[in-house]
Amino acid sequence: MGSMCMEKPIRSVVKAISWRIVATLTTILLVVIFSRDLALGTVVGITELVVKTVVYYVHERVWNLSSFGRVKE
Repeated sequence: MGSMCMEKPIRSVVKAISWRIVATLTTILLVVIFSRDLALGTVVGITELVVKTVVYYVHERVWNLSSFGRVKE
């Protein structure tokens, strides 16, 4: 086996941001394709970005309350 490389936290942050950009642009594109309305696509995309960020944060905090999958040292 080769040597193991650990990712730096900044890499994870940049990957998360780049994924949110790709996901939001995909949402905008789909709304524009189905509605033929760029303004609507933009509003839905921005709304999706904000709502999903908040929902993800709440999801993480709820999971922090759970001991599922954790091992006590």
